[in-house]
Amino acid sequence: MKRISGLKLLEEREGVGTPAKKGERVVYNTRIFLNQGDEVMLNETQAEHLPKDMIRVEGGFIFVDHKTMLGSRQTIAGVEHVLMGMKVGGYRKVRISPHLAYRDKGIPDLIPPDAVLICEIWLRDIVSAHPS
Repeated sequence: MKRISGLKLLEEREGVGTPAKKGERVVYNTRIFLNQGDEVMLNETQAEHLPKDMIRVEGGFIFVDHKTMLGSRQTIAGVEHVLMGMKVGGYRKVRISPHLAYRDKGIPDLIPPDAVLICEIWLRDIVSAHPS
């Protein structure tokens, strides 16, 4: 993972195949925790409003299958940086500073302003190099 200010790798498992790169559309899952250890129940909140084919339950945890094109700024900067270079089946746990996450805005009732986040990220698939 490319080292950038505000992003610290805590744990990693490699995955297989070619690394994801800018311009590729990927499918990934996340779990988000506040720096004090409390889980942000974002997946559960999103699952109430999304189609069932986007929801995955593993080990008793709810995951949302997010799709993004790397380099398009469709997700927070910290997550996008973490996904770059990951291989399918790979896992990274990182600490993300507020300037690479939700900054001074946060997400009402879920993530406070200026929150440092601990994110677990799984790369599920590299779909294509073209938007669909």
